[in-house]
Amino acid sequence: MDLTSLIGLIVGLGGLIVGFILEEGEVGMLLKETAAFIVFGGTIGATVVSFSSEELKTLPYFFRVIFTNKKIEFAQTINRLVEIADKARREGLLSLESQLEEIENQFMRRGLQLVIDGTDPELTRNMLEMEIESFEKREHVGVNIFMTAGGFAPTMGIIGTVMGLVQVLSNISDPSKLGPAIAVAFIATLYGVASANVLWIPFSNKIKVKTEKEVALMELVLEGVLSIQAGENPRVIKEKLMTFLAPAEKEAILKAERAGVEA
Repeated sequence: MDLTSLIGLIVGLGGLIVGFILEEGEVGMLLKETAAFIVFGGTIGATVVSFSSEELKTLPYFFRVIFTNKKIEFAQTINRLVEIADKARREGLLSLESQLEEIENQFMRRGLQLVIDGTDPELTRNMLEMEIESFEKREHVGVNIFMTAGGFAPTMGIIGTVMGLVQVLSNISDPSKLGPAIAVAFIATLYGVASANVLWIPFSNKIKVKTEKEVALMELVLEGVLSIQAGENPRVIKEKLMTFLAPAEKEAILKAERAGVEA
């Protein structure tokens, strides 16, 4: 479970509701099924129209991306690549074939398989870069779907409010009912703006951030595999791959290495 997604939703929705209650409002005043039908039904309908059935079928996958936590281990991946580079330098590239099944990272496994098969380095780079680009495009579908929903939701809220005001004006002969009726009409705008800024747009950003991290890891693996194919020194490979790390992560690795040497 990705706790940041869950905590963010709880804090975001909770903040809105608690703030409303502190203004002496009642939670029941926010629960209007007609506004919900207009806003959420309209948003979902417009989003469905905007994408193909193949793209919409990926929604369960993207919800898993949002609410599950996949660890991106940069330091562990670097150490793994350095170990493989050391073995390849001592025993040759063909010696790596027996280790392929032990490698959990499928992208790394495919890259090393190309190296073992004697694929030209330029072709290896091109094939792996194409795979990275393909992955980015697939993940960007989720970013687009939720961002599109985030764009439609406020508009649907305004439409709901206008529809409510039309109903209000049709009963303008009874002034005593105008205040509550107008309040109900504006609930649709609240639903639209709140759902866009607490649900749909944050969901889109979450997928985007996670995709960027995975792409960064794939680019690290790509450089590592090509360095192994070129027969570079494992220490040089490690220094090169360390450039992908954030300063804090790099410092933590160096500190652990110094502690190990002193021990």
